[in-house]
Amino acid sequence: MSAFRTCVLFNILPIFAVCTLLSQTEQPAKVLAVEGHPGHAEVIQNNGHTYVELRSLAEMVGASVTFRPGLIVLTLPPANSHGHAPESTSTSEPEAPDEHALSRDFSRAGIEAVATMREWASTLAYAIENNYHVTDDWVAKYREQAQYDVGLASAASSTDADRKGLQLLTNEFDAVRVWSDNLVQARKSMDTAKYAMAAGTLRNEELSQKIIACGHFLASMFGGSSYKDDSSCH
Repeated sequence: MSAFRTCVLFNILPIFAVCTLLSQTEQPAKVLAVEGHPGHAEVIQNNGHTYVELRSLAEMVGASVTFRPGLIVLTLPPANSHGHAPESTSTSEPEAPDEHALSRDFSRAGIEAVATMREWASTLAYAIENNYHVTDDWVAKYREQAQYDVGLASAASSTDADRKGLQLLTNEFDAVRVWSDNLVQARKSMDTAKYAMAAGTLRNEELSQKIIACGHFLASMFGGSSYKDDSSCH
C-alpha cells in the first residue's frame, strides 16, 4: 500500500517541522525526546527522512492538535508555561522625571497671562505716546484681566518647576502694574509730553526694557514647557 503524508502548520515558533508518514510496511526505528519535557514520541525513518508520530509529540510538549478540512494545526503552549520564556536582559532603569519640566496646564495658563500683560502694556504705551486721555478705570480693566490670568496660572501650578515659573510670572505682573500706575499718574500731572515728542522714549526707559525682556523670556519658557531663570524677571 502506498504511503501518504500529512503536513502540519505551526502558529507559534516551531521546535522543528513535522510530518507523519503512515505505512503498513514501516517500523519504528527510534524515539524522540524533547529537552525539558518528560516522555518520548515514536519516530519512523523512511527513504532517508525521519518522521515523528504527531499525537505523541503534542502530548509530550503540552500542545494541542486541531483537525480541519484538509489541514491539521499543531498549537504549541506559551513559552512561559514551562518556565522557558527568555529572561529580560535589559538593565535600564526608568528615566527620572525632568525637574525643570513645566506641566502642560500651567504652561498654557502662563502663555495666556503673558499675552494679557503684553496687551495691557502695549495698549497703554500707545495711548501715552499719542497723548490720549487715560483714566484709572480704563487701565483697571486690563490690570484686573491680567491679575485673573495670573491667578489661573497659580491654580494650574502643580510641580516645583511650576511654582518657580509662577514666581517669575508674578514678578512680571508686579513690574507691569508699577509701570502702569506710574504712567497713569504722570498723565494726570501732564508729565507725559516727552513720550509723544520723541518716538521710542517710553520704550527705552529702564523699567520698560525690563518688562519687555522678561515678557519675551517668559513666552519662550512657557512655549518650551521648561523652567529657566532670567535676571530680567527679578
